[in-house]
Amino acid sequence: MKEHTFREVIAQAMSEEMRKDESIFLVGEEVAEYNGAYKASKGMLDEFGPKRIIDAPIAELGFTGIAIGAAMNGNRPIVEYMTFNFSLVTIDQIINNAAKIFQMSGGQWNCPIVFRGPTASAGQLGATHSQAFESWYANCPGLKVVVPSNPYDAKGLLKTAIQDNDPVIFMESEQMYGDKMEIPEEEYYIPIGKADIKKEGKDVTLVSFGKIMKVALQAAADLEKEGISVEVIDLRTVRPLDYDTVLESVKKTNRLVILEEAWPFASVASEITYMVQQKAFDYLDAPVKRITTPDAPAPYSAALFAEWFPKLEKVKEEIRNAMYIKA
Repeated sequence: MKEHTFREVIAQAMSEEMRKDESIFLVGEEVAEYNGAYKASKGMLDEFGPKRIIDAPIAELGFTGIAIGAAMNGNRPIVEYMTFNFSLVTIDQIINNAAKIFQMSGGQWNCPIVFRGPTASAGQLGATHSQAFESWYANCPGLKVVVPSNPYDAKGLLKTAIQDNDPVIFMESEQMYGDKMEIPEEEYYIPIGKADIKKEGKDVTLVSFGKIMKVALQAAADLEKEGISVEVIDLRTVRPLDYDTVLESVKKTNRLVILEEAWPFASVASEITYMVQQKAFDYLDAPVKRITTPDAPAPYSAALFAEWFPKLEKVKEEIRNAMYIKA
């Protein structure tokens, strides 16, 4: 085991798969000469050359369309966006081409492609650079949506995503690229669609994913000192969503709190809440609680942003509420 950063394991995962399969290439803005906007492709141009590590112009619609066409013709592209906010320029290509070509061609063409880059907020970047699009893409049949919360999961999930024959939306975070973790030296893969219980507990289930998992785990650790045993589930994959792991946990704890860094309307939390009341209603001892950002664009002001982003104390408060415990 050796410690690596999140950005390092992203480069490792792509490089390991590219060494096995010459049909894999990486394309995006500044991925080659600059080693990636977040240095997540560092050294890859030197190893694989400019035909497989391709610097694209600031034209997401163009290079995404080219990559999707390449995927339909036997290649396995990885498309990097500086942020998924910029994927809105090319959402037509992703939704109307990549996600649907297998069904519309009667199975004659598939589209093995990975779209990766940061999602959600990263501090004071303003409303147009601080949006979480997990539920947007998860709403579209034909796409898989992966949102890892740590370097170990990121590497295993990205390797699996690159080998997948369907289009995969792989969402990272600018604020996680420097996170460090011990990573096995031997090769490993993590299946898409399987959640992970990061901490076992018996009193309440807390479900989350992505970088805000740090808040979830801290809340669970803090509440443990108060005698509240929180089971923490990291979804890891938003689509397909591992309902079974969540349902089994709720049947054990009888309470559910969902933490998500996204707007509340039609959120991932909304989908989980529906499924739990549909399949585990009789096990619930309290209403399902969800914690999201406010239903408003992210503010630029540091003071306002601190109020907008889900707070640790708010998470602990909602867990206590689910337990009918007053602070």
